[in-house]
Order: sequence, then structure tokens, then C-alpha cells
Amino acid sequence: MSEPLYDAHPSLLRTQPFATLLTLLLMLGGILVAVLGLQLLPPQLLQQWDPAGRLDPQLVQAGGIAVFALASLKLLVSWVSTLSDRLVIDENEIVWTHGLLSKEYTEIGMSSVRTVRVSQSLFQRIVNAGDVRVFTAGDDPELVVRGLPDPGRIRDLVNG
Repeated sequence: MSEPLYDAHPSLLRTQPFATLLTLLLMLGGILVAVLGLQLLPPQLLQQWDPAGRLDPQLVQAGGIAVFALASLKLLVSWVSTLSDRLVIDENEIVWTHGLLSKEYTEIGMSSVRTVRVSQSLFQRIVNAGDVRVFTAGDDPELVVRGLPDPGRIRDLVNG
């Protein structure tokens, strides 16, 4: 394989922007609940929800820790998932690698590429990302990659 013209992983923020933001907010909320506990609630609301005063502050803090831990785990799994995908383009071929422990390789020669289709949502246009579909002989795409940075450059490199 010669010198790569393009080498990138899909970006977590570009592929799952709202899920990533929600996960970060859950992590922040979990930390706040773990540190402040019942002090987060106004006394009137706390009295309304728990008039007998039986709510255990340590249980509330443990819930905050659990929310933080689960959100952190979800973010870590998503991040590792994006790192396990990689697109490399050189002068002769396109190589898509997928997987962390077990790998799947898709190699497409440049001479067999018929069409490269790039689609971008409004958010993807703002962050310069897009979904790339590579078509060869059939009607179905040979390769579909979501959330790659600089998709216009990919199209230009493949089309020559």
C-alpha cells in the first residue's frame, strides 16, 4: 500500500451529536447529584415529594454515582466504537477497516468505483462531516461510512 491520501476515523461528535451531548449532560447531572445530593432540591419541593423525610441522602448520592458511571460507560463504548473504524484512501484503492477484536476489511480498487455519493445533514455541514457511499458495479453501495470528516475531499480523491 502506498502513501495514504486520506486516513480518518468517524468522529463521535459528528456521528452522534445529540447522544454525545445528552451523555455528557447525564454525566454532569450524576456528578452534581453525587456531590450535592438532596441539597439540589428546594426545601418546598423536597417536603412535597418526601413529606415523611424517609428519603436516604446516601441512596440519592449513590444514584448520582450510578448515573455518572453508566453515562461514562456509554460514552467510552461509543468512543471505542468510532476508533475501531478507519477509512484509508491511496492512489490505487479504498480500504475500510471495521472492528476492534475481530476485524473486517473492505478493499475497493479505484478502477472499479463507479459513483461516490456524499450526503450531509445541516449539522454535518456545520462540522464538515458527512456520510459517504461508494458504488461499484451493482445498484447497492459497496461501502457506506457515516460521520467522516471532510467528505468532499473523499469524493474528489476517489473521482480523481
